Amino acid sequence: MNRRRIIQTVTALLVLATTSPAVAEEEERAPARPNIIFIMADDLGYGDLGCYGQKRIQTPNIDRFAAEGMRFTQCYAGASVCAPSRCSLMTGLHTGHTTVRGNKGQNAPRHDGEANRIPLHADDTTVATLLKRAGYATGITGKWGLGEPGSSGLPNDHGFDEWFGYLNQGHAHDYYTDYLWRNRQRQVIAGNLESRRTAYSADLFSDVALEFIRREKDRPFFLYVATTIPHKNYEVPELAPYADETWPDEAKAYAAMVTRMDSHVGKMLTLLRELDLDRKTIVFFTSDNGAAREWKGIFDSCGPLRDTKFSLYEGGLRVPMIVRWPGNVPPGSVNDTAWYFADFLPTAVRLTNSTVPAAIDGIDVTATLLDHKKKLPDRFMYWELPEGDSKALRQAVRWKQWKAVRHDPRADLELYHLPSDIGEANDVSADHPEVTSEILNFLKTARTPSPFWPAAID
Repeated sequence: MNRRRIIQTVTALLVLATTSPAVAEEEERAPARPNIIFIMADDLGYGDLGCYGQKRIQTPNIDRFAAEGMRFTQCYAGASVCAPSRCSLMTGLHTGHTTVRGNKGQNAPRHDGEANRIPLHADDTTVATLLKRAGYATGITGKWGLGEPGSSGLPNDHGFDEWFGYLNQGHAHDYYTDYLWRNRQRQVIAGNLESRRTAYSADLFSDVALEFIRREKDRPFFLYVATTIPHKNYEVPELAPYADETWPDEAKAYAAMVTRMDSHVGKMLTLLRELDLDRKTIVFFTSDNGAAREWKGIFDSCGPLRDTKFSLYEGGLRVPMIVRWPGNVPPGSVNDTAWYFADFLPTAVRLTNSTVPAAIDGIDVTATLLDHKKKLPDRFMYWELPEGDSKALRQAVRWKQWKAVRHDPRADLELYHLPSDIGEANDVSADHPEVTSEILNFLKTARTPSPFWPAAID
């Protein structure tokens, strides 16, 4: 067993050892084998939804979704940028252990796509692989970002029966593309040939999701809807209902994209009711990372949080998360439990009554989904991002009420007390040496080296 797997196994065992009897008892009572839908927006900010305080962008369907489910105030993405965040979601690993740790790396294995895009390894186990083994129909539509054409990271090789969308992150910027991938084949989008713009890809993804639900309604299914809204380019078929606002054109487009995504979510929820699948289906809604732009004075997309996408401060990592499961998840509840994308895999596997792999970093959060008063065991949550102009290894840790950020392994650790400083304005590391020491000790073994993102620390 290599060093990476040893560390992951030890981490998993430590989490199991610290799980309280009450949580274990709740897990035993948890309903099993619901349908699972995971909807993920792209670059949606923590403050972009009405249920999270947005005043100008209309999101009535998602707001109703929150009123019928549980809204989390301290949920975190897997990373502050696209590909590694999605990798964490799929594999249950944090970015100190994932195969994909940034949007672009080095020494990429040979494939037919864009250079320096790192794919999942053939032996990376995803949540879709595990749910498929459990007898679930598995589908994905939207943006993948974890494997180029001809690579080892294609969705159909990692547990998905059906796939339709963009493999490449850069390609996903084009909402009026003339081709998308359907399973292993390029599918021509005829309505966009010869520079025409009649087929909006996010609408196509919504249609594919609805079709999948209708077709698989009589068996358990897992559907991952990774829409590209509201990622740039900011383009949308119509600016309504914001066309007459005095905002910049890009702001109008951004708002219209979010509202259009809201309508897609509404269609899915309506279909679940029509097919009598409401109580049989748990639905998650979130964003892959923080907002790409703050839109200060217009939308204030990051709310009270510091910084944006690409940053390891809260504005880059903390995301909206809403979970709805009528009859199981308490409606209208608000939960301040801290958790992150690595927890989705063990939670989904637990809900399907399957076996959780030992070598993961996430933990099962089913207990707190069913009862917002149930707390998770204290543990370290970790992020790293080996990207940016400096190419330095940037790291962040959440532990209890503390958030630590380090911009280089040789730099001092910044420490923030989030309950009193959600905007991470006051570094209190000098006042809490015991907390800083605990986090520094954790960082010594938090990660394993990556051949694709070599760091000076390795």
